[in-house]
Amino acid sequence: MLLTRIKGPRDLDRLSQEELNQLAAEIRSFLVDAVSKTGGHLGPNLGVVELTIALHRVFESPKDKVLFDTGHQAYVHKLLTGRQDFAGLRTKNGLSGYPSRAESDHDVIENSHASTVLGWADGLAKANEVLGREDHHVAAVIGDGALTGGMAWEALNNIAAAKDRPLVIVVNDNERSYGPTIGGLANHLATLRTTDGYERFLARGKEILERTPVVGKPLFETLHGAKKGLKDFIAPQGMFEDLGLKYIGPIDGHDIEALESALTRAKRFSGPVIVHCLTQKGRGYTPALEHEADRFHAVGVIHPDTGLPVKTAAASWTSVFADEMVKLGHEREDIVGITAAMLHPVGLNKFAEAFPDRIYDVGIAEQHGATSAAGLATGGVHPVFAVYATFLNRAFDQVLMDVALHKCGVTFVLDRAGVTGDDGASHNGMWDMSILQVVPGLRLAAPRDAEQLRAQLREAVEVKDAPTVVRYSKGVVGPAVPAVGRIGGMDVLRTPAPEVTRPDVLLVSVGALAPMCLEIADLLDKQGISTTVVDPRWVKPVDEALAPLADRHRVVVTVEDNGRTGGVGAAVSQALRDAGVDVPLRDFGIPQRFLDHALRKEIMAEIGLTAPDIARQVTGLVAKLDGRYESEPAAAVD
Repeated sequence: MLLTRIKGPRDLDRLSQEELNQLAAEIRSFLVDAVSKTGGHLGPNLGVVELTIALHRVFESPKDKVLFDTGHQAYVHKLLTGRQDFAGLRTKNGLSGYPSRAESDHDVIENSHASTVLGWADGLAKANEVLGREDHHVAAVIGDGALTGGMAWEALNNIAAAKDRPLVIVVNDNERSYGPTIGGLANHLATLRTTDGYERFLARGKEILERTPVVGKPLFETLHGAKKGLKDFIAPQGMFEDLGLKYIGPIDGHDIEALESALTRAKRFSGPVIVHCLTQKGRGYTPALEHEADRFHAVGVIHPDTGLPVKTAAASWTSVFADEMVKLGHEREDIVGITAAMLHPVGLNKFAEAFPDRIYDVGIAEQHGATSAAGLATGGVHPVFAVYATFLNRAFDQVLMDVALHKCGVTFVLDRAGVTGDDGASHNGMWDMSILQVVPGLRLAAPRDAEQLRAQLREAVEVKDAPTVVRYSKGVVGPAVPAVGRIGGMDVLRTPAPEVTRPDVLLVSVGALAPMCLEIADLLDKQGISTTVVDPRWVKPVDEALAPLADRHRVVVTVEDNGRTGGVGAAVSQALRDAGVDVPLRDFGIPQRFLDHALRKEIMAEIGLTAPDIARQVTGLVAKLDGRYESEPAAAVD
């Protein structure tokens, strides 16, 4: 096999065009076989095989910087840079599903959020200029979907301002991000895809006019002088050229020779150049091409021949939300949905099918989505903006200053909250309950099971004068966790024996960690430690009934699937201080560090967020209180 002989990019230089095409076929076969065993981003990588080969033939990585926006499509790049052991892809100690600096000098950007690559490229090109590195080049690959993000256009505005600073921007145009790309930019690129182009038109015109006596040549020169206007009419790439960017394309993204020619011309140019490549997401794999939703953007473990899942998926948090949204849509005509280019991943596809006139896909533009939601709410409807928890970080200012400041009734539904695992540091939803704590008036719900998700979503959309947030985990929804009582707005999940007058521990359980918290209580009970377990349901604001309840216990413990700094534990601690309740508190959550990719359960064990780990520490805390504070008030434990 040719692929096994590729240890680095320069091994590509000695291959003929025929061998390069053979290599492309081998890579596609390898990807289908490998990713079907582990799961991962299959469709995007099948679409960029020839493009990645051409990039590494033309540019000299790692001296030249080859950058990939988001990194969904970096598997081929990994294969060509000496990383061909995909057996542990996206698992602990295996290859990351994104570019990773720890893996290779060829990787520049760690796994990241979309639409950022042009900002990186602008900075790297400026660094080359400042340091006089004229033989260094920067090539940034960005999808047409990522170009719907505002950050991309902010970067383009800066890039275009330096007309003599070399930088190659490769637009990987497959008409899709997760699903089909929509919006004005998508329409513009579609026009470019389907137009024969100015150069072909002009060549044919020249041939005809030069055969025309007397007026032919002068007319051709006039026509050529009107190049800009005619070019916009025939092939309207003027949007890029108006910014001051040289445009090459569209290029067949599966023709290695054509790609190399275009990239070589772009590399030689002394300023910024757009190379517009047309690719096909899922190319070469029939099940992916026939999957209209997202062309196998990301798959679990599948049968390689059929593309069907090996295991039948159980009900997920996302599917519970999806079904409840449809019910709400039937009940209330003012409910609308918003997604940032992720209609299917966040579960709004069912709502879109039922109410096509009440769904808005803003593209990869979470900031715009939040402010647009504020406008919708001001206009008299109630928007539900469903987004991955990690992506709401990008719209914090808009949540704060547009939605909350204006007291807009907008509901944000945060999917993939907490530790998500195999997608790595940038995709763990571990920041939301911390950053949202500072937003005045915002109310935040963390449902523990499917029933509570349905109930709290309904409670959220009833709020008309403030933003509401409902956040839940990735994957399968667990079994129902019934309440045995209610105190204030909090559900009581477990109470001590009736004869216990002052229980040892008040355990505050946040969201989907309720089953684990009940397990902690069982373990404590075996040590003779009495425990009350409560689920606040709404973790912001802190329920007024929590402080007096805490005062009737010896110690308070909070457990959350969120960063410890500024999270629910910190909010509870502040609420107790404000109420004058002097009870020791111990908060358990995610440490504030970037977590390597691994299975969720492996990460939870690594950071000590398991029932045995927490029970052991709480047992030690209670024992310490027994030894030191039997006859005096307990001091706070941080």
